[in-house]
Amino acid sequence: MGATVASKWSDTAMLVIDMQKEFVDPATSSLALLAGKAILPAVTEAVELARGRGIFVVWVVREHDSDGRDVELFRRRFYSGGKGPAMKGSKGAELADGLVIKEQDYKLVKTRFSSFFATNLDSVLKTSGIKNLVVVGVQTPNCIRQTVFDAVALDYEKVTVIVDATAAANQEIHLGEYSLIAYSSTLGLVWLGPNLIRARNDKCNKKIYNEYNKRLRFIPVRNKFTHDRCTKPESIH
Repeated sequence: MGATVASKWSDTAMLVIDMQKEFVDPATSSLALLAGKAILPAVTEAVELARGRGIFVVWVVREHDSDGRDVELFRRRFYSGGKGPAMKGSKGAELADGLVIKEQDYKLVKTRFSSFFATNLDSVLKTSGIKNLVVVGVQTPNCIRQTVFDAVALDYEKVTVIVDATAAANQEIHLGEYSLIAYSSTLGLVWLGPNLIRARNDKCNKKIYNEYNKRLRFIPVRNKFTHDRCTKPESIH
């Protein structure tokens, strides 16, 4: 049974993006998101389930030079005197408490929003036979969105963002991005909460729910949001 489950998910990888103390631990950094800290239990649970299903877990992190020469131009003002966010070897660059990179996992360092930009991520995934991605972490309007769009451009077949295991500065921004990505995506990008789409009484939602439930059964954590794809983006609640 275990081997069958692992085989079923052998072409899927989970990207855990920027779940570092610099970005999700307010006690460590003023840049950290309170919402990032709030999703830590959901991210932890999602990773545990992914490992249990034999899903390849990739930890995507930022680790910058102390002089900031490898960061985006707009961030360089934060680096001076050998200090700056998520510097290599700093406490801020560490994973959030409770998150651990295990031997079968993979750690990838990025220096831009997208996990694919100027990294070997696509090569690592394709060489490992990965066709589908599940994405968790922070922040929704930056690293999550850029990574998801690049994954679609690179022809990954199914790209799923777990809504309550991702976060932005506030819920309005988070759900706004949820709307944008869900409605501007190309075929193959699915932005769903962990319980997929809540099946309602109308035929459209039932059809969508059944189709996606058939295509993707990744249900790691409790869903806090619903999305009615039969109506306009404003109807997210």
